[in-house]
Amino acid sequence: MRNYNFCAGPSALPTEVLEELKEEILDWKNHGLSVMEMSHRSKEVVEIAETAKQDFIELMDVNSDYEVLFIQGGASLQFSMVPMNLLSGSKTEALSNYLNVGQWSIKAIKEAKKYGNLKISASSEEVSFKKYPKPEEWKIDAEASYLHLVMNETIDGACLRNHENLPQIDLVADCSSCILSEPIDVSKFALIYAGAQKNIGPAGLAIVVIRKDLLRERNDLPAMMSYKTYADSDSMYNTPPTFAWYLSGKVFSWLKNRGGLENQKRINESKANKLYAFIDSSDFFKNDVDIESRSIMNVPFLMNDESLNKKFLIESEAAGLLNLGGHRSVGGMRASIYNAIPEEGVDALVSFMKDFEKQNG
Repeated sequence: MRNYNFCAGPSALPTEVLEELKEEILDWKNHGLSVMEMSHRSKEVVEIAETAKQDFIELMDVNSDYEVLFIQGGASLQFSMVPMNLLSGSKTEALSNYLNVGQWSIKAIKEAKKYGNLKISASSEEVSFKKYPKPEEWKIDAEASYLHLVMNETIDGACLRNHENLPQIDLVADCSSCILSEPIDVSKFALIYAGAQKNIGPAGLAIVVIRKDLLRERNDLPAMMSYKTYADSDSMYNTPPTFAWYLSGKVFSWLKNRGGLENQKRINESKANKLYAFIDSSDFFKNDVDIESRSIMNVPFLMNDESLNKKFLIESEAAGLLNLGGHRSVGGMRASIYNAIPEEGVDALVSFMKDFEKQNG
């Protein structure tokens, strides 16, 4: 029996997907070799890549105004690629807007400042990133090329849950830790990107959904830093991360077979509600994120007696509940309950927490 892996990333993969991988790892469909050993130019790998891309497009309901790119380097590379590709004019003229809503926002802001001027449209730093600013509160500079936001801040567990009143500006969203967890209206965004290692597949890959009018010729950029390079070559300008692409495709197929993102949203909300309901009912555990901002993917929690943290982590691991330590910058515990964590995993976690409280409360 496999343990439940609550790691924030690299995170759990669906057991069914790993079972398929186990069957194919040495010999893919009687070809006598693994997908990892195949040329990315072979018709087999091209077909795997095209199928994965189409499945992702169908899951996300991406319309023909957008291109989907598969890029090495993860989401952190996108912190640089976004301003390099989307800012226009000289460095002194270029302007972008950013939300400062957590540690990943801070890293994105740091990179963007290297390529132009930047204004903070809203910040939750004064409340320790525990409440996501509402779109009505964002201060938009009309001269900005885009506004960047991290949709779900993995470390602090705060998320933009309501997308009803998003401003009319080119929005760029880092969706690394919430991609494919529920439906999203892609047409409200100019660009969406996500690192793979949370809800998509293995680390080393990022998926970028970009409006086609933003695929500009940029002779000032290295080829591998230009979105147009990837669009013009079907993301195969160089050897792509074929294994990550292949396994991600299996995850997309798994999601489609279990009802798509509407069903996944129902499952994820059920999991999150169970965990938050127990924490809120407890005098022993607590979650200090604003209720309207709570992530359904990353649930940080604290104990009133922090001296018990180490004991909790040792005993939870012994019980098969892995990687529940909070990020070093905030401490405490954190359960990342991505798509691959079944509801039974959350049930097991809540049961353990109840027992731990009885024994130590």
